[in-house]
Amino acid sequence: MDAAGAQPDLGRPDLGRPDLDKGLGIAGKIGFLATIVAALVYVAYSIYADAAAAGVEPTTYLPFALLFVALLIALGFEFVNGFHDTANAVATVIYTNAMPANVAVVWSGFFNFLGVLLSSGAVAFGIVSLLPVELILQVGSNAGFAMVFALLIAAILWNLATWWLGIPSSSSHTLIGSIIGVGVANALMHGKSGTAGVDWSKATEIGYALLVSPLIGFGVAALLLIAMKLLVRNKALYEAPRDGVPPPPWIRGLLIFTCTGVSFAHGSNDGQKGMGLIMLILIGTVPTAYALNRAVPAQYTTEFHERSRAVQLALGQPAPAPAPVAADADADADAAAARREVTRYIADKSFTPDTTGALAVLVHDVDRQVTEYGSLAKVPAAAVSNMRNDMYLASEAIKRLGSEKAAGLSEPQQATLKTYKGSLDAGTRFIPTWVKVAVAFALGLGTMVGWKRIVVTVGEKIGKTHLTYAQGAAAELVAMGTIFGADHLGLPVSTTHVLSSGVAGTMAANRSGLQASTVRNLLTAWVLTLPASIILAGLLYMAFAQLI
Repeated sequence: MDAAGAQPDLGRPDLGRPDLDKGLGIAGKIGFLATIVAALVYVAYSIYADAAAAGVEPTTYLPFALLFVALLIALGFEFVNGFHDTANAVATVIYTNAMPANVAVVWSGFFNFLGVLLSSGAVAFGIVSLLPVELILQVGSNAGFAMVFALLIAAILWNLATWWLGIPSSSSHTLIGSIIGVGVANALMHGKSGTAGVDWSKATEIGYALLVSPLIGFGVAALLLIAMKLLVRNKALYEAPRDGVPPPPWIRGLLIFTCTGVSFAHGSNDGQKGMGLIMLILIGTVPTAYALNRAVPAQYTTEFHERSRAVQLALGQPAPAPAPVAADADADADAAAARREVTRYIADKSFTPDTTGALAVLVHDVDRQVTEYGSLAKVPAAAVSNMRNDMYLASEAIKRLGSEKAAGLSEPQQATLKTYKGSLDAGTRFIPTWVKVAVAFALGLGTMVGWKRIVVTVGEKIGKTHLTYAQGAAAELVAMGTIFGADHLGLPVSTTHVLSSGVAGTMAANRSGLQASTVRNLLTAWVLTLPASIILAGLLYMAFAQLI
């Protein structure tokens, strides 16, 4: 029997397997398809409206065709992410009879939708920072499209493979592995060491989050269950459900609350990964409309100029630069040299005495351009991509300088740089509302299909006894808190890892025992996901780089 259809141990009289076969019904399926069509029409119209407002006049339709394909793949990743990861959020309410399966997945899908819409965006650009700087600066090139296609298709393929086997694995883990694979392949193709293609400091930071979060899930969920047993002496809370009978109202409310929280937190954290990649796609294909934030406040230009002058002082210039004027040939040459040095610093992570001076020159040149045009909304189409790249380079260099001991920056200097970085990011790191809506639909609708395989694994195959009400609530509470905390810190974590390990932790604390085969499969997927996605994405990138 495969993972989806595996039968529970009928020798356990306390186990009442929930009905997992009731679908959405005819009306639900029609509504589902209608929502997909409406979402695609909304996306197409939004891009058309934004391009028209920015004065984009297409001379060829090939970039827009590539844009359409890339957006479909990106939204497809979020759709797969929905039924692959969010099955974990509904497993506990389904197996404790708190909600019928068909109602639970719709409920979870709706709160995934809300989580995406109300997300901060911090995680989105944390993921993007892992990509090689040269590919980000040339995201509209053939290499840029090869990068996006390779990492998204690799992530989708691995997610589908583990879903088919009914193994809960991490979409976050998969996507990050795919990004690393593209970076390594790009470096090797340009004669560099494979380690030169990735921001390893950021990768390490994210890796710690992915490594520690399952341990938190296991340990804290176990401790929470033990605390509940000591403080809440209600026998019904620690019994397995029988014969499909719903739990007492207060327990049912708690379980529904935790399912809701995990679903919302999953949407808020995981949905942002698709947003960041979609923004890269939009910047590469329609830079006039999406490379710069044309909706910044009216006072932005004045504040930007003041902060630019302050940064130049902080970086060691003897006096603030004069008011920006049109650049001459010498100024252009200085800016080009500064740009090369800052790009080298970001790519090689190697600080030299020339780095701070080059950054000061780049800051001055960006300030000159912003002041010359009067506002980001007035930057001409021909200058948009270059200005956005300069602002991105300055922001990334400042982020790295903050932890660069060799730079010898004092706390006031670092504070000045951080304030200026906020202005840079406000002009380049933004997410249009329609992008959030599109990702929200993809993730929410994905939650409503394909969930059964993973739900069966979480509900039946981790522990040797049926999941109790208290175990379900403890695992969900810890997962919800961990994901919200990571979201606040701008770190991606795996809903799958946190919740699955939380269920395992409650089983261990309850002395219920763990099913060795399932634990072995979970650990195998955890170990293999990163190298498999790195290799797959790297090979796909090399192939696409030759074809596109």
